[in-house]
Amino acid sequence: MKPVVTLLLACFFVLAGCQSLPDASPAAGQKSKSMPESTGAVSHSRVLLSAQHCLSEYLKEHGRVHYGPCLKIISVDGNTPKIRDDGFIELPTAEPATLSVSCVYRHADGSPIPATMETTDFQITRNTFTKPGQRWYLHAHRQARQIVGCEPTLSRSKNPTYETD
Repeated sequence: MKPVVTLLLACFFVLAGCQSLPDASPAAGQKSKSMPESTGAVSHSRVLLSAQHCLSEYLKEHGRVHYGPCLKIISVDGNTPKIRDDGFIELPTAEPATLSVSCVYRHADGSPIPATMETTDFQITRNTFTKPGQRWYLHAHRQARQIVGCEPTLSRSKNPTYETD
């Protein structure tokens, strides 16, 4: 009889303990401390834009990766952007902004070539981001190789817009 009572008491304490745990579901609210910032929770009126992104392309004929240019957002409307734990910055939808970006090309081993660093501005209009909650990438160019200069291109994909012929 004692083992049955002991088992029932153990089950009772386990169930009571589980009920006192904090709720970790998204229904707990946007400000819930049980969810880290990097889980991707975004305000209903914002999009996520990668703070920095590097292009690369696999070259089948050479059996290696070609490291293309990297782009980094250095300011949003003249202010240093707040970068989330997941490497993205939040921007409001349907609101114009000016992004200052730096681009740098890379050696064959992937290290940056400082002499190629260039900065430019990228304009965001009211029509650029219309759907909140989406992730975007700002590429240094449309393709990873056989290009010159810093020509930022906005994309929903991590990959270059065009593969090099």
